[in-house]
Amino acid sequence: MSEEGGFLHFVEHQTPNTWVMHRVRRVLYSGATRYQRVELLDTYDFGVCLILDGKLQSSAADEWIYHEALVHPAMLTHPHPRRVAIIGGGEGATAREVLKHGCVEEVVMVDIDREVVELAKRKLRFMHRGALSHPKLSLAFMDGRRFLEEARQSFDVIIVDVTDPLAGGPSYLLFTKEFYDLALKKLGEEGVLATQATSTTYSIACFASIAKTMASSFPIARAYRAWVPSYASEWGFVVGSKHHDPAALSVKTVAKRLRERSVKELKFYRARLHRQLFTHPKHLERALKERGRLIRDGQPIYMPA
Repeated sequence: MSEEGGFLHFVEHQTPNTWVMHRVRRVLYSGATRYQRVELLDTYDFGVCLILDGKLQSSAADEWIYHEALVHPAMLTHPHPRRVAIIGGGEGATAREVLKHGCVEEVVMVDIDREVVELAKRKLRFMHRGALSHPKLSLAFMDGRRFLEEARQSFDVIIVDVTDPLAGGPSYLLFTKEFYDLALKKLGEEGVLATQATSTTYSIACFASIAKTMASSFPIARAYRAWVPSYASEWGFVVGSKHHDPAALSVKTVAKRLRERSVKELKFYRARLHRQLFTHPKHLERALKERGRLIRDGQPIYMPA
């Protein structure tokens, strides 16, 4: 954060050569946990933003685009999701979206950083809307990979909502083949996993690599994307599935499942949008085929900045 001309600014590095600047109205919180730097900034264009290690995670103006896009395609791919694990998701908005599905009986949210979750409980209620204290939700504060290694029960859906794979950050080993192989074993017969997969604009090789790595572990893997204004980018996601193809769900099936589960208060996702999310322009389709590499524990991949 810096001050110029009497105004506070937050600058996010997308690449070493491209920065995005946000004018800040006021600083609500600034500090450091054991794992990362944390800021809550009230910006002029996007309202209150959660910033972790210099990367904008969620904004009041459009967090619902990211969280609805991350959660609902995977949840609706599974015909009857009852047990759900969320890896990450500190501000609680991912849990909020999962809990909209009336068929869900249990949600375990696993976040390595207790301090971020506690901060969100106090300061970001407008994002989690009470989800962090929902009776169906249990919280575990530990490494997400270790949680899956020790989990005795299987899950219907796993949602990976962690920070970007940054060198020295807490999340880069949650994008590797070893992690996806582990997650596959912890999913039930019709299990589905969804992950955020970085920017399709500033880190297209990273996006393609995550999609390629997921496809090496799951019988079905589909990349998709949504434009998130506060990220100044289209954002990538990948769904891995044991049995059902998320890109093949019909409008009728999606609408029926939304209705049967009483999923309401959606601002971005809708039945008619579902297949469009999985339809790519030619350049991106080509990149998914030709770019990227297998990500392994010993050969991780990082965002460019």
